[in-house]
Amino acid sequence: MSDFTPEVITKKQPTFYFIGVTTQKSSIIKVFPRWMQVLGRTDIIIEGIDLKIHDTPESYRAVVNQIKQDPLSLGALVTTHKIDLYQAASDMFDYLDPYAQICGEMSCISKCDRHLEGHAKDPITAGLSMDAILGSKYFGRTGGKVLCFGAGGSGVATALHLISKTDPADRPSQFIFTNRSQWRLDHARQMVSSQNTDSTFEYICTDDPHHNDKHMQNLPPHSVIINATGMGKDTPGSPITDQGVFPQNGIAWEFNYRGELDFLHQAEAQKTSRNLTVEDGWLYFLHGWTQVVAQVLHIDLTPQLFKELAQAAEAVRQ
Repeated sequence: MSDFTPEVITKKQPTFYFIGVTTQKSSIIKVFPRWMQVLGRTDIIIEGIDLKIHDTPESYRAVVNQIKQDPLSLGALVTTHKIDLYQAASDMFDYLDPYAQICGEMSCISKCDRHLEGHAKDPITAGLSMDAILGSKYFGRTGGKVLCFGAGGSGVATALHLISKTDPADRPSQFIFTNRSQWRLDHARQMVSSQNTDSTFEYICTDDPHHNDKHMQNLPPHSVIINATGMGKDTPGSPITDQGVFPQNGIAWEFNYRGELDFLHQAEAQKTSRNLTVEDGWLYFLHGWTQVVAQVLHIDLTPQLFKELAQAAEAVRQ
């Protein structure tokens, strides 16, 4: 069961919610107060709401109702539950942004003039993070492809960002999804097919890490391998085995920044032998949170402000 009550609670001070699975383990619990100092909003507190993975529709609707009905419940960042919450409670919103409607998910709940709004920020935040990692014209320069373990919100957002690139050199010739559940793959296929792209996509349903090893070893050099499964944080393990071989000169991107991070450690073990670039999810964390905080608090997130917030966060990074 979730730890959230269905009754609306009238808050005594402005509250920003974090809807996740193990929220108290996140760096944001320590980072958020520092950010409020930077923003001059020390009256705002953060409150974590831990829900089960694929919780009941009633649980998701109760959380949304709390934000909708209580004036001092300002909004929320949503992790893990982005698709489930959208499916359970999208009818409760007055506005859903285009990405939320395209992706069928929401990572941000905010208010504007008493209207409840849902946003899918991942295509923006994944894009900002990926652009910083890859640089310009990466796929044109290298011929690399993309293999994404996990077809949930973050993985789909990454694909949508890449195929929206106007320069062909910034788009991979092939993007491969693997996922344990077919419905996630079907959802990803639906999202991608709604866009006009010259990248080819493959959707593979498997829960066998040895199969993922084989798909990874067949990729050309410079390919990008992404762990967007939540394994290593929300659930134990890794989508690959310790015997999996990363592509030469490739990029291994772990979307998580905390937890056991098995995939990250597997990549680091081959960093020298395979000349890998290994990235964790810290930059994604920063972009994801700052985008949502800016939306909920109606703040102009300038490059200078992002730099200040990043510096404040680095001081308490876990």
